[in-house]
Amino acid sequence: MTGFPAAAPVVRGGFVLLDPTFGRPVRTIPFQFNPDTLTRTLEPQGIGNEPGDRLEALRLKGPPHESFKFDAEFDATDQLDRPAEHPREAANGVAPVLSALEASIYPTVDQLIAENDLAGRGMIEIAAVEAPLMVLVLGARRVVPVRLTELSVTEEAFDTSLDPIRAKVSIGVRVLTVDDVGYRHKGGQLYLQYHRQKQQFAALVTNTVADLGLTTI
Repeated sequence: MTGFPAAAPVVRGGFVLLDPTFGRPVRTIPFQFNPDTLTRTLEPQGIGNEPGDRLEALRLKGPPHESFKFDAEFDATDQLDRPAEHPREAANGVAPVLSALEASIYPTVDQLIAENDLAGRGMIEIAAVEAPLMVLVLGARRVVPVRLTELSVTEEAFDTSLDPIRAKVSIGVRVLTVDDVGYRHKGGQLYLQYHRQKQQFAALVTNTVADLGLTTI
């Protein structure tokens, strides 16, 4: 007797934070539920601002400015019913995962104290501390270095300690390209892989003008 084939496991998207020096993962923040919709916006560089600018009309100065916007939902309601299996959620709701997202755009407390100590001694930090590199993972073929540009959190339910147990997070990110971080930076290497994957997908489109009812253009 043959049973039904097992369903393929659903791949979850999420963020990975990489050490800026060595490129090692320091924190992974998976989505509890994959987004229902995702909006990508691309703004080409090098397009002439005025019609008739013949020198610039077809020039591309570099990769387009690309951004992603989507909502991520987190819900600890089911985990609260099984505290032995999910002690973190039972004790804190979804506060840990929300804090992990928010902390990606904060300097650490130690960094703030160190900067304050330097300022107190009349010393100025010339370069700000480099934050971990944020990587948006949407499957194995979309691993994209990004910078968080928007984070809006709506907490929708709370436990008896007022810890949020359900939340919707509206997220906006901008793709980091080799123009932003260079070719040797880990973010630049990841961007080139992402860019190369786009080219490979584009090469799969093999239609001709005949498919549009034309013989030539």
